[in-house]
Amino acid sequence: MKKILITFLALGVLASCEFDKGFEEMNVNPNSASQVGVATKITKLQTDISGSRYENWRNSLIYSSTIVQHHAENNWWAGDTYNRNDDWSFAQWNQAYGGMVKGVQDIIAQLESDGDTGTHMGIARILRVFIFHRVTDLYGDCPYSEAGQGYISGILTPKYDSQQDIYMDMLKELEEAVAQISGDGALGAADVMFGGSAAHWKAFGNSMMLRLAMRLTQADAATAQAWAVKAIGAGTMTSNDHIASVKHGDGSSGRKNGHGEVFDVDQGSRISTSFMSRMNGDPRKTRLFMRAGDKNQDAANLIGMKNGLKNDPYTDLDGNDIPAAGDTTVYAMAATELQSITAPMVFQTYAEVEFLKAEAAIRGWISTSDKDHYEAGVTAAMKMLEGIYGTTPIADADIAAFLAGDGAYKAGGSVAERWEQVMDQYFIATYLNEYEAYANWRRSGFPNITATRHPGSYTNGQFMVRMIYPTAESGSNAANYAAAVANQGADSYTTPVWWDK
Repeated sequence: MKKILITFLALGVLASCEFDKGFEEMNVNPNSASQVGVATKITKLQTDISGSRYENWRNSLIYSSTIVQHHAENNWWAGDTYNRNDDWSFAQWNQAYGGMVKGVQDIIAQLESDGDTGTHMGIARILRVFIFHRVTDLYGDCPYSEAGQGYISGILTPKYDSQQDIYMDMLKELEEAVAQISGDGALGAADVMFGGSAAHWKAFGNSMMLRLAMRLTQADAATAQAWAVKAIGAGTMTSNDHIASVKHGDGSSGRKNGHGEVFDVDQGSRISTSFMSRMNGDPRKTRLFMRAGDKNQDAANLIGMKNGLKNDPYTDLDGNDIPAAGDTTVYAMAATELQSITAPMVFQTYAEVEFLKAEAAIRGWISTSDKDHYEAGVTAAMKMLEGIYGTTPIADADIAAFLAGDGAYKAGGSVAERWEQVMDQYFIATYLNEYEAYANWRRSGFPNITATRHPGSYTNGQFMVRMIYPTAESGSNAANYAAAVANQGADSYTTPVWWDK
């Protein structure tokens, strides 16, 4: 395992030294016998998807986490008051097309050349879907069918596929990929997500299918229902043992967790009042948070900071006087365990799956109990913190007390009330899975949060609902960029993506 990790770290250093211009591909034949083995490439790809400090700081934390109001930040984080910073907005795009897309297409081409169309191919196709679903959720229409095809097909200016077409193909890809997975294959420890377990990959593939299906509830409810029912019937995650995450090391035995790297150099973020207000009576409160000034984790000492506060007072766009942030050490921040550079980076959890099933039940798409799914999701979300971050375990009695008290399910409530309750719990469970928290909030409208109204906002005080395309795209891939804008709408932070319309 150590040799494998050293190999992919070396490859990662080489890959990070220089990005291609636009979508030009490496001048390397992916079918050549001199290529690195698929197992080592899978290791590198998984850690690339998990992300470095670069994109996790910019797209995950600075933008996604503050827009969705998990975090608040009073200094320079652009997402808190909807400021434009091109380098930060473009980060996930640059990393995906600069390495991840090429990496997964290389693996698929090598597997095809080797005649390996079974488990390994299924895993590669699931990873490919995961890469693109993050990109399209952030940017909307994007290169998909022709992306990463520079060497293979000579396409250096790939077309932008519509998000609708991308989603339909990703769902198809997941169904076919899961069907290809038969046995555990030969990846073993090189698979830093599931250790080569076919059962875990199948559960993840189907759970991703459920996530993507539910993303379509606003845009195409009938298609959403059909794919959600199919995914649940095929077999999704059934316990916290199925959590999809990438294991990390301390830099010598494996790449560091990208969020942990950010916390190592930036201690400025605080927990938003929007987040903290949803933690009443919740035993996770003293596991997730600590007071910034003294790391105190007593529940009474944990308070959130309002989004939109800055170091100086100002008058907002509505004429309200907003005070200076003042002493921010009194506010809560992420607990020490969650800041770890060796913590796993989470892609999808069993808790999320149960909350999506609860929503499906509320919609009448499945016959199981929405209350049972809600309670299973809350329980899993509380239990998983010990396994992921090594926090103090939450006792069964404390979980039961929460589900009977502050977290009791509104079984007799309206559809809207129950849906909001489930989605608020989804919001809590996706803390530090910020791409997903941001996407699900846009899709569902929950949690119900209010935009900040800073006079310097680039969006005139409106929420940012997508990231803008890299400016180079309008020059290096001009015709396809123009077609995407014509189809999707203005290349603006306030233009919703297809499934958000």
